[in-house]
Amino acid sequence: MAKKAYDLLFKLLLIGDSGVGKTCILFRFSDDAFNTTFISTIGKLRSRVMLFHGLFLYTSFRDTAGQERFYTITTSYYRGAMGIMLVYDITNPKSFDNIAKWLRNIDEHANEDVEKMILGNKCDMEDKRMISKERGEAIAREHGIRFLETSAKANINIEKAFRELAESILNKQMAGKEQTEYPDKVRVTTQDIRGIRKCC
Repeated sequence: MAKKAYDLLFKLLLIGDSGVGKTCILFRFSDDAFNTTFISTIGKLRSRVMLFHGLFLYTSFRDTAGQERFYTITTSYYRGAMGIMLVYDITNPKSFDNIAKWLRNIDEHANEDVEKMILGNKCDMEDKRMISKERGEAIAREHGIRFLETSAKANINIEKAFRELAESILNKQMAGKEQTEYPDKVRVTTQDIRGIRKCC
């Protein structure tokens, strides 16, 4: 059997109201492309292999465009997701107000240990901003979640967002490996973590 071209598989999910830019974020990260004429698709999958701390990470991320109006995503999308990006539009107060509903969905359907991040997208549109960065930071801090403002159009913090989320997932896996396989070690090395394999 051929050797895998990656060390770890990370399954990520993007959720949030319609029109906040989830698909644009996804395509900017996977293809370094921006296009405002994307056709909404339910459960569209994209992927990218990242070199991260000496490991090749295969990141598979699912866009949920088309289901936002129900404030619920197919349970199977949540199941197995290792990281979830909750996106709102800084020019759309309603999308920010609905963060609480999306967080409840995560609590109800996702794994208890899923890593979460809130993204305030379209930060390039400063002249139309209606949600301050401080409000985004405050709600993230309230829920103990990472936060960044992003712009898929201007390519601001897109790479950073995915890498920070990947790092938090990797750190959790390293901690779990330390507890189960290396109880006497203070820290786990990159070489140690290569033994971990995640599959669909």
